[in-house]
Amino acid sequence: MILTVTLNTALDLTYRVPRLTPHTSHRVTEVVERPGGKGLNVARVLAALGHQVTVTGFAGGTTGAVLRDLLTQYPLTDALVPVTGNTRRTIAVADAASGDTTQLNEPGPAITSTEWHAFLARYTELLHTCEAVALCGSLPPGIHVGAYADLVRRARAAGVPVLLDTSGEPLRRGIAARPDLIKPNAGELAELTGSRDPLRATLDARRRGAHTVVASLGPDGLLAATPRGTWQATPPRGLKGNPTGAGDSAVAGLLSALAEAQDWPTRLTRAVALSAATVLAPVAGEFDHETYEAMLPRVTVTEHARAA
Repeated sequence: MILTVTLNTALDLTYRVPRLTPHTSHRVTEVVERPGGKGLNVARVLAALGHQVTVTGFAGGTTGAVLRDLLTQYPLTDALVPVTGNTRRTIAVADAASGDTTQLNEPGPAITSTEWHAFLARYTELLHTCEAVALCGSLPPGIHVGAYADLVRRARAAGVPVLLDTSGEPLRRGIAARPDLIKPNAGELAELTGSRDPLRATLDARRRGAHTVVASLGPDGLLAATPRGTWQATPPRGLKGNPTGAGDSAVAGLLSALAEAQDWPTRLTRAVALSAATVLAPVAGEFDHETYEAMLPRVTVTEHARAA
């Protein structure tokens, strides 16, 4: 079983409009409602790939009830911890004319000390039954900035490989706890290391504590600095569509291949193919299966001569 942690879950709403024009009214052509938050997106992709998945984190209020009801549509186990606050919503406005998406993210509910300790008990229990864990997304109000570092240490103490996908100070604190893998995008990596050269930054992030660093480079694919070498995996072409959730699908690809004990070129190939296929899907947490299968043999993986 693979465990995904989403401390700031969300109810994702996607509005499709023919053309997004500031300062005007719009007629929405379609509304799509899905359970969201980075870890839930990862879990839905993992489930679609055939893996057993358990999700945990927080959910509360009327929005949280809707989210949990939507989760019953997917072949995964719901181990979310109830809270008194109302789960947030995220709103994506998809512009059909340009293919671009505008994202609006609400703040999450304030988590109490009692609720946090209830989650820690649930998380510690789940670690005994999982083969890998992903810690994903932002921290809701009330959670201390070093929370991910604590969760990384607990996973490592249990002997469970742990992937961390967050940003800012939570990433800076979390990386010091030596996670097995982090997956920042180029901007998050630059913020962490101060370098905008992706190769230099990934190697620097490893020196700061991460066992392996896989950086998302947008249309240029993924760059991975690992103990066994450094590789870049690139898709054959850019795809026009909704990029929301593409990074989460990459995380699912990395985790699924890790669970199957695949080598690094295979892990990166799967992650890039899933990320590209997500751009053509209607919402985050889903991917176009036909595109995914077509992309797999067309992803290029190049090994860098410089050692990690």
